[in-house]
Amino acid sequence: MTVSILLQQLLNGLTLGCIYGLIALGYTLIFGVMRLIFFAQGDLCMIGAFGAFGAISLFPNGRAFALPIALAGATAAAVAVGVLSQRVAMRPLRSAPRTKQLIASIGVSIVLQNAVLVWVSSQTLVFPTVLPGANWLIDGVTVNPSTPFIVVGAAILMTALEWTLRRTRLGLHLRAVSESPETAELDGISVDGAMTWTFIIGSILAACAGVMLCIHDGVAKYDMGFLPGIKGFTAAIVGGFGRPSGAMLGGILLGIAEGLAAGYISSIYKDLIAFVLLVVVLVARPEGLLPRVSQ
Repeated sequence: MTVSILLQQLLNGLTLGCIYGLIALGYTLIFGVMRLIFFAQGDLCMIGAFGAFGAISLFPNGRAFALPIALAGATAAAVAVGVLSQRVAMRPLRSAPRTKQLIASIGVSIVLQNAVLVWVSSQTLVFPTVLPGANWLIDGVTVNPSTPFIVVGAAILMTALEWTLRRTRLGLHLRAVSESPETAELDGISVDGAMTWTFIIGSILAACAGVMLCIHDGVAKYDMGFLPGIKGFTAAIVGGFGRPSGAMLGGILLGIAEGLAAGYISSIYKDLIAFVLLVVVLVARPEGLLPRVSQ
């Protein structure tokens, strides 16, 4: 294997890892505030992808603005479905045992997948081109136009989330609810409102990840969010639940591990490598690489 192949696989892994990291950000945010593992986070990516596809279809002559249109459609669809899921399925179970909440989130995932399956069937839709330009060849390494968009976009979204949590009034409320919902309520903070905002932000992250996944793979399908959702959950565990930077780090490490496995072993085993990494981290460092710290 040459150096160019190594660099190519690292770049591919970084690109995919940033998408996993965005999904992991949603997991860790919802868990950090609500102590809930929302297993439908990957399916919100799928909803965002189809929202983007639908928005672009509504404006066939808006090719110059295809990317903003796709992001707007994805965000609207994912936020609507995410908030509806929270209010219908998760809010009534706020005081229920964690097992019931977990089962409910899995149920939401199944409902979303089957709803889209009934709506668009099992066909794979070719996602329109929203990023102009051809591939760049740099010292034997092929750089797709989607790569800088995904990497820079993921960095911006993670930074924005960190800033929101640490520097804004909304972030203060979310951190207060995270520490103690009862105390936060006594201080006049709406716990239900904080949880709704948690799902709004998590849905926005999922929508952006869904658009990036479509741009990366070039297709959209009803079950496209299942495996990335599991890997996003894995990334959140590897990085440490409760810290955005840890979630993104876990996603990048997972993506790079997959890229190297695909390049040096076989693409057949790249998923296996991802879960081997999870087991290794759980055994060696159960709290994750960057464990949550009290605010």
